[in-house]
Amino acid sequence: MQGAITAIITPFAADLSVDLAALDRVIDRQLEQGIDGLVVCGSTGEAITLTQPEREQVIAHAVRRVRGRKPVYAGTSASSTAETVAATVKARDLGANGALIAAPAYNRPQQEGLYGHFAAVARAVPGFPVMLYNIPGRTAVHIATETIARLVRDFPGSFTSYKDATNNLKQADEVLAQCPGMAFLSGDDAATLPLGALGAVGIVSVVSNLVPAEMAALARHINAGEFGAARKLHRRLLPLIDACFTETNPVPVKAGCALLGLCQEHVRPPLAPVAARNRETMRAALAAFGLLK
Repeated sequence: MQGAITAIITPFAADLSVDLAALDRVIDRQLEQGIDGLVVCGSTGEAITLTQPEREQVIAHAVRRVRGRKPVYAGTSASSTAETVAATVKARDLGANGALIAAPAYNRPQQEGLYGHFAAVARAVPGFPVMLYNIPGRTAVHIATETIARLVRDFPGSFTSYKDATNNLKQADEVLAQCPGMAFLSGDDAATLPLGALGAVGIVSVVSNLVPAEMAALARHINAGEFGAARKLHRRLLPLIDACFTETNPVPVKAGCALLGLCQEHVRPPLAPVAARNRETMRAALAAFGLLK
């Protein structure tokens, strides 16, 4: 798994049910514009407020819509190890190409607990690709380099990629050095270029919900060592990236997708609708990028 992978939104209808027709529009646009892969039911997909049947519905629907043209990874994170294992087994059975799994949130396990949590998944679905997701800002726990390296060493073929949203370049360099066979992906759009300079091979992106072609091009430039072109595109993308994070993700990017006519901007509580000023910030960024008249 490398290149630009979109952590896609989960569109909702006015009654907050999953809007599968809008999901089709989102997925089709991603494929048409050359994205390298998709993640469904992640943080950007509001998985935390989806029921398990809804998660399974979204995963199965995305797999059917993509039809093997690009990899589809499914978010299967949960605070319970048993629930994470069951969700990952189900994602595999539904045809997902891999799972994105963050550290358990809220219960703040020790490093040994984190190792046991991910090891239980690897034992339940041997050989099924897992993308480790380190995002302490949401989970309140940090996966240490030593724990990542131990998992990669003890379960070859399981932990094949890693999504880094730690804002810690020192640890990123350590993970890259100690886990050379694991695909290292940025989990922060603005960090795609600096992490690529260290050796990251792609991005699991929020902003690519809006600009999949450009994020795919950025990843290609970085992987080809074309850092001049990458810097130019990175700087062009920054205002749009900033607009995606004026509020909690995915509230602004969903508003952006609505402005592009892909879906409605509804989010599920406890998230609140986007503030009017931030919708206008997004509108201005899209217009400056040439996506709106």
